[in-house]
Amino acid sequence: MAETITLQKKARGERPQYFADPAIDKALSITLALAGEVAVLRDRIDTIERLAEAGQSPTRAAVDAYVPDAAVRAARDAWRDSYLDTVLRIIHQEREELEQRAADTKPYAAVIDEVEAGG
Repeated sequence: MAETITLQKKARGERPQYFADPAIDKALSITLALAGEVAVLRDRIDTIERLAEAGQSPTRAAVDAYVPDAAVRAARDAWRDSYLDTVLRIIHQEREELEQRAADTKPYAAVIDEVEAGG
């Protein structure tokens, strides 16, 4: 008989805060949890379709037992990457804007050199 392992339901310690407004952190957390659920559902639908195409009955047991091959895993990974890029697009855009601003800003030492040179 297999041993039952009980996992804790909550992480220990305080939840990390990434934004000044904790409501934004909560909204992001909810969004990512829902995105994860959508990705799981998409994989299960893909499994059902593949089983049906192979002439197998897509029962719950068959779906749970399905092991995707390397090509299926690669296709799912590509879909997931694209999906997460779409879900997180605004965050990626803001990060790129911050990186661009940082690249356009003169280093502190260069500004001090200009001031000292009278320029």
